[in-house]
Amino acid sequence: MERPISQKLFAEAQKHIPGGVSSPVRAFKAVGGTPPFLVRGEGAYVWDADGNRYLDYVMSWGPLILGHAHPEVVRRVQEVAQKGLTFGAPHPLEAQLAQAVKRAYPQVELVRFVNSGTEATMSAIRLARGYTGRKYLVKFRGNYHGHADGLLVEAGSGALTLGVPSSAGVPEEYARLTLVLEYNDPEALRALLRERGEEIAAILFEPVVGNAGVLVPTPDFLQALHEARAYGVLLIADEVMTGFRLAFGGATERLGLEPDLITLGKILGGGLPAAAYAGRREIMEKVAPLGPVYQAGTLSGNPLAMAAGLATLEILERNPGYYAYLEGLGAALEAGLRQVLSRKGIPHAVNRVGSMLTVFFAEGPVVTFQDAKRTDLGLFRRFFHGLLDRGVYWPPSNFEAAFLSVAHREEDVAKTLEALDQAL
Repeated sequence: MERPISQKLFAEAQKHIPGGVSSPVRAFKAVGGTPPFLVRGEGAYVWDADGNRYLDYVMSWGPLILGHAHPEVVRRVQEVAQKGLTFGAPHPLEAQLAQAVKRAYPQVELVRFVNSGTEATMSAIRLARGYTGRKYLVKFRGNYHGHADGLLVEAGSGALTLGVPSSAGVPEEYARLTLVLEYNDPEALRALLRERGEEIAAILFEPVVGNAGVLVPTPDFLQALHEARAYGVLLIADEVMTGFRLAFGGATERLGLEPDLITLGKILGGGLPAAAYAGRREIMEKVAPLGPVYQAGTLSGNPLAMAAGLATLEILERNPGYYAYLEGLGAALEAGLRQVLSRKGIPHAVNRVGSMLTVFFAEGPVVTFQDAKRTDLGLFRRFFHGLLDRGVYWPPSNFEAAFLSVAHREEDVAKTLEALDQAL
């Protein structure tokens, strides 16, 4: 599939933007080649500047659970945009979206909106430290929680894709406040809690990991997380990716979690920049202007983002059957991928929860971050380009989740499997 216009656009962008992209994984360094410059999306499909059409499994990295350019979401945004793009003042849609969040997450009592998942996790950590009076944070290898300084320690997502699990510019003194454990290692977590539980403000975790590829939590690991509360440690569930995707109440509902704070993003903004941190009243009341933990943002609660997010959540709430549909479609894609790869004799593991899925090119099972790193990256590059050249746009990293939307159809799954069979 030829992309001369995208090649020209990419060359020009690199003159003005670091790497030619606004987020590292988009540069295709993990897979090689030129990224298609996308100019239009509709339903489950996108088109690049050269006019090529692709079946999309990136879906803007998760937000577009309803598909591209959903008519009701677009209409609601247009109605608000005609009245003004931003005010830097309270807007009625903020409280309406907060109420929708609370309906999805009944344990949530107060919600604060920000602009990105990074802001949400960064703010939740500051709040946890302000509430507990403690300074240490626990995170897990391969869990990505945004690019705040204290979180770029053994991180996943683009940092893992580029082979840089941390980042230059992060002071060692600050990084030392983050204690790193292996995801799905409950005994290591219990040992740390016994030794240093009284010093730890919070444990930040992805309930289902999507940024080292999809990793599924074991029941014992989830149990160990909840045992941290006996030490006065707050649990922060990073549901930026899983919120409203694995169920209307996200992974918290699906897995029966009891977090103290939840961070949300992606689907919350319906395709526009919006995120939030939320939790119990006694904790959230520590946030300014009610309390001493400061956090602010000029565009937080932007009317356009609130409109897109509210429209998306209301559609999901009206159509609870969407989640069963996504589960069935995800299961069909998972089974088909396994069948094609097995027939070709290629070692693999397919990890899936609901509409999130990753193919690892390694003997399974893949349960931990160390397991995920065994994947054959050379084979993944061939897999990726084989699909892309046949009109299927898979995430350009083996350490990212692929996403389905309700706009995807059974014939799209069949097309994907046919493309994979031809590519291999």
